[in-house]
Order: sequence, then C-alpha cells, then structure tokens
Amino acid sequence: MKLVTALSTVADGDMGFKSGTDTKTRNDNIKSFLDTYRISIDDTTRVAVTYNTNDFCRYREVGTQDKNLGMLDGDINPADALVTRQPNHALFLPLADCVGMIVFDPHKHILMLSHIGRHSLEQNGAYQSIKFLVDNYRSDPSALQVQLTPAPGKDNYPLFAFDNRDFKDVVLEQLKMAGIISPNIINDPTDTTTDGRFYSHSEFLKGNQKTDGRYAIVAMMR
Repeated sequence: MKLVTALSTVADGDMGFKSGTDTKTRNDNIKSFLDTYRISIDDTTRVAVTYNTNDFCRYREVGTQDKNLGMLDGDINPADALVTRQPNHALFLPLADCVGMIVFDPHKHILMLSHIGRHSLEQNGAYQSIKFLVDNYRSDPSALQVQLTPAPGKDNYPLFAFDNRDFKDVVLEQLKMAGIISPNIINDPTDTTTDGRFYSHSEFLKGNQKTDGRYAIVAMMR
C-alpha cells in the first residue's frame, strides 16, 4: 500500500470554506488541486473542524458512504480527525494557522488526517490522535509514520498556554509521549507566517497579508 500526500500553496488558490472566496472559485480550486495528483473529489472526504464546542478531540472513521462529503459545501458532521481503512479514499483538510497531521499505519493499512490547532493542543490533541488509533485499531505507535504540515512560528504565533512555545515543539512533544519515534516523523519546518507560499489567517488579521485564505493537505492510500 502506497501513501500519497500533497500540500497546496497560494498558487493553487484558496481552499477555505470561511475565508471569503466565492463558492465556485473555491470548488474549482479544490478540484484542480486534487486532479493534479489523480485524486477524484468524488473519492474524498473533508475534515470539517468547528469551534462551537468544548471538545477538540473528535475522531471518527469514514467509509464509502462518506465520500465527497463536505467537499463542495459545509454539509458534514464536524470532526478534528478522520480515519479511513479504504484504499483510494482521500482525506482533505483546509488549514489556516494550525498543523495538519497525517498518520499512516503501514502494517494495518490505516490512514488518519488530524487537525492539530491551538485548542486541540491544549487538550493533548496530538497524543489523543495516536491514542485513538492504538485503542480502536491496536496500532503499534512505534510503527506509525507521521507527516506534519508547515505551521506558524513562535515569533508571530506563540502558544500562550504553553509558555509562548512553538507549535511544532508542543506537537512533537505530544507525539513522543504517545510513543511515536523520531525517525518515523517527517516535519515540514516552514513558518506559514513568514513564507508567502502559504496563507496565514493570523497574518491577514494583522494586516500583513492582503488576502485571506486556506491552503490544504490531502492524503490517500493507493
């Protein structure tokens, strides 16, 4: 089983559902991005994160009946991570100033795409994501492969709840606690608040970025 992953940039257009881009343009952007990697939007499910909750560690498995859900509109049950055991079922996550975390179990052929934001981290979200796979699928943490997207650096986005530490420092600490071993982690060190290839909602709010938007991560077992 091969893992296919891709990360969009500003050049691919806005992938967000709340960033102001009109629906047709956003949907065209998503379709074009997925097509580049031979992924059909009809085989894809969006991780839809909401903030009107006190629980930021909501995880669930999706199957054939969930394909295409949330890809063209907001009609999908909210979750902070989705899991699939099906090959050719892609998981898609738009990102603002958070970390997208891909977790792949190469032995059991399980794929998770988890949204790790500030709220999630405060509830030990990176650790809880791994625990979900261990508890529900008996995954071996030492065998899991993890990929982390770019994230905002502490100079422009310090985590106040963690003594102003860096996003990735806290994520990596929680992954280590969960039993993930360093050689199995691919960490993109890009700072989204300073690298113009990526949207940053926080920099837009500060007036440092002219256009609001979201980039996206997609993952599929093929």
